[in-house]
Amino acid sequence: MGWFLDGEELVVTLAPLAVYWVYSGFYEVLLRRTTVLDKYRLHSTREEETKNIASRTDVVKGVLLQQAIQAAISVAVLKLTGDGGGATTRSPPEPLLVVAARIGVAMVVLDAWQYFMHRLMHSSTYMYRRFHSWHHRVAAPYAFAAQYSHPVDGVLTETLSGAAAYLASGMSPRAAAAFFAFATVKGVDDHCGVAPPWNPLHAAFANNTAYHDVHHQRGGGRRNFSQPFFVVWDRLLGTHAAYDVRRRRDGGGLEVKVFKDQMLH
Repeated sequence: MGWFLDGEELVVTLAPLAVYWVYSGFYEVLLRRTTVLDKYRLHSTREEETKNIASRTDVVKGVLLQQAIQAAISVAVLKLTGDGGGATTRSPPEPLLVVAARIGVAMVVLDAWQYFMHRLMHSSTYMYRRFHSWHHRVAAPYAFAAQYSHPVDGVLTETLSGAAAYLASGMSPRAAAAFFAFATVKGVDDHCGVAPPWNPLHAAFANNTAYHDVHHQRGGGRRNFSQPFFVVWDRLLGTHAAYDVRRRRDGGGLEVKVFKDQMLH
């Protein structure tokens, strides 16, 4: 078993990382260099400065460390399962329905793993304070902070959930590259801090930017654990918080207001 990466292994490993920085950079440019999304912002620039404990430099360093660990585990999983997709072992393309079914399985597994691990991180005082609290240092989320977390939390919640989804679904490396690139887009979008009505991901998924913003609010940490696609586990297990997205009274964008009877204290 060689440890040099072939073409498909490189795509599976590096595509989600490239997509992360390109897509979050897209939001960063729109929010920092233009005013086109200002009326859809869930948090003002002032709130980002006052509510967020982690600096932007801290976030960049944390994300890069997390992604380095993620890439190493991705390579190990591909090599150990023998699914590198090299020229001598490449299988013929699967029918689209089969690929879709495998991606559907991957979505379900990813969601289930992340829900229960995310909830565990909050239910254990030690695990929250030692690990998961890093992610909540960003109380006013923005795009490139999506993967900011303690390395242990990142591995347990995100990286291993991806490995489990890959192994359980039986996806090919090509399908896995597309799936993880899309999951990365979804994760960045959930933390982007803006909720324009024309965002197609908001139309397709109830688990969206506003939904996840509830979880980052003070008092909302024990609600809306689900990520990145569906809200089924929150609804089934009583951790779903209903909310409304309203125009701010000062006209400076939007705000997510949780119904009072939905918040846990």
